Order: sequence, then structure tokens, then C-alpha cells
Amino acid sequence: MYRTWFITGAGRGIGACIARAALDAGDNVVATGRDPLRIEQALPGHGERLLALRLDVTDPAQARDAVDRAVATFGRIDVLVNNAGYGQLGMFEENSADDVLKHFDTNVHGTLHVTRAVLPVMRRQRAGRIFNLSSIGGMVGFEGASIYCAAKFAVEGFSESLALEVARFGIQVTIVQPGFFRTDFLDGSSVRYGAEAIPDYVSASAALRGGYDDYSHRQPGDPDKLARAIVELAAVPQAPLRFAAGTDAIGYIGGKLDAARAELEQWKALSASTDHAAQAA
Repeated sequence: MYRTWFITGAGRGIGACIARAALDAGDNVVATGRDPLRIEQALPGHGERLLALRLDVTDPAQARDAVDRAVATFGRIDVLVNNAGYGQLGMFEENSADDVLKHFDTNVHGTLHVTRAVLPVMRRQRAGRIFNLSSIGGMVGFEGASIYCAAKFAVEGFSESLALEVARFGIQVTIVQPGFFRTDFLDGSSVRYGAEAIPDYVSASAALRGGYDDYSHRQPGDPDKLARAIVELAAVPQAPLRFAAGTDAIGYIGGKLDAARAELEQWKALSASTDHAAQAA
């Protein structure tokens, strides 16, 4: 049985790769983004199995309309991929309050808006898969990425709780945690930097930005292979709650888990001392 995918941010990068892999598997794809023509150009030759729709994920009404059109065209939505987003980098103080609000509006609220629009469809079906694109930055904090990591941590907390809420309806949620993949994510077209100039951060910020610029298009991850892995995960009976993608993600996340366990053990006695005293029987 062929599935119907609903993918945000499908005009380029990982989103376009996931859409292409799902189409190659014979599935139907509702590929959404701000520019439907760009999506059609990125995904040619798939005829009626591809529906390209304009969607600004920050607009809940657009999300509802896109979902309605998807269901009207294909009858159901089997897989939701929340992929739309961008990078907001720079030290925390270099990012304005407006930078933070805009970033969360797309990277966090956008995920919530689209999920809210799709869930009634999946509940009626009593089946569905949701893949929320996080990052290694959703598990590990990085210098110069405090705003981006905050948004991805939010997506992870939402997704983990949502998985518990919707499991009763046969809906599974998977958090995808990519490491560094060779897309245009670090290009000027996809990443934004805080513009508040603060002398104390100048040298560190310049070094970080230079490092990211040098790494752009040299990342180890292959987005086409990640896309095929997600298509594979959509077909397994029980998908994982979290999927670390790439050897760098495995290393960073494994190190974080080891450090968290060691820290928990180090401070366990003091932590336990904060309970009320046990009452006598």
C-alpha cells in the first residue's frame, strides 16, 4: 500500500531529498514550502503523485488549508515530516529579541501549527507517523548557537511528550537528530547571524563564523542517504523515538549521555537530600 507524505520545507536541502526518496519509493507526496514552483523544479517528473503547495508554517490558517488540500487530493496523510526551519547563529547577546521571536516562530511554532493541522486526520485514521527534524543541537548545546539549540531543545521536548499523547491512536513520533549534512544550511541563504556588535564577543564570533564558513559543503552527512533512512523508518512496525543521523551525531549525543550520567552520579547524594524526610510508619 502506497503512503501519502506531507513534508514542510520541501523546496531544497533535506526536505527535498526526503520528498524525492518518498516519490522514488512509489508514494504520494504533498511537498510544501514558500515557493511551489521551486518545489516542482526540484522534483520533476512525478505527475499526479506530487502535490506542491505554498505554505508559510508560521501561519496556522495556511497549515489548515494545505492539509485540507492534501486530504482532498490523496484521501489521507500517512507521514508528516516537519522539516521547515533555518539556522540562527551567533552568541546569545548578539541576537536581538526580534531575532529570537522570528526564529521560534518558524522553527518551533511552525512545527506546532502543522502538527495541529495534521493530527485530526491521523486520529481519524487511527494511524500515522510524524518525523520532527531536530538536530544534534537538540541534545547538545553549541557555543554560538544558543538560539538555534533552544529552538531544537523545544522541538525535542514537544515531540517526546506528544509521542505519549498520541500513541493511543496508533500514531508514532520520531525525533530526527541530524549531525552536519552537506546541504546549504550554513550558506547565507539558510543561516542568519545576530547583528548586535558587542566588543567582548568579536574575536570569538569571528572564529566561529569562519569555522562554519569553512565547513559549509564539506559536512560528512549525505542528505540523500538520510532521506532513504527516513523512508525506511516510516515502514518499520515500531520506529524509534529518537534517531541520531550520522557518525558525528552518534559521537556528540553519546558523549552527552555519558556526561549526563556521570554528573547525575556525582551529585546524586545532594540531589536526594532535597526530599522531605521520610515519615515514621
